[in-house]
Amino acid sequence: MLTFAAAVLFLLITPGPGVLSTAGLGAAYGFRPSLAYVAGLFIGTNLVALAVISGVAAIVLSVPVIRTVLMAASTAYLLYLAVRIAFAGARIAFVEAKAPPALLAGIALQAINPKAYAVNTTLFAGFPFSGSILVETLAKLLIVNAFWVPIHLGWLWAGASLHRLNLSATAQRRINFLMAASMLLVVALALYSGLTSHAA
Repeated sequence: MLTFAAAVLFLLITPGPGVLSTAGLGAAYGFRPSLAYVAGLFIGTNLVALAVISGVAAIVLSVPVIRTVLMAASTAYLLYLAVRIAFAGARIAFVEAKAPPALLAGIALQAINPKAYAVNTTLFAGFPFSGSILVETLAKLLIVNAFWVPIHLGWLWAGASLHRLNLSATAQRRINFLMAASMLLVVALALYSGLTSHAA
């Protein structure tokens, strides 16, 4: 069980679309306005976990076309979030966004987030520690969520701390661009990983 807990910590704390978008929205909009988005991520990650546990995810993702569509959708959505973060509060009419993406946006990201499926598959398919599958699955869900909530709130707080500094508009814009660039790097790495695994 301790090995499983350590795996949860390392898999969840590493930057991925969820934590980076959480920190980025915190930096762009502040802590409280971004809580609904984090709640959506929480619901979404648990829905993905249930899909993995039930085997639905394995069936659906075994179809190459669906995998490609999910990768394209997640890439497009992450690009959209990166633009929202980069130009939060900007006076450019077509990108100005005074309110952050909310609950449904968080659920949608996890539904198409390749890392969410990979992490949940790794955690729930491996690290056996109980004779009963039901007991083990329930224990794993509790452990994952016990780590997930403080880690994501911590990332949100870190981003919001930058937001609270009342930096100049130029400095805030630079931070927003940096957060957006980090998300774009994750998109590039995900695309590279997807293309190389497909080629193999």
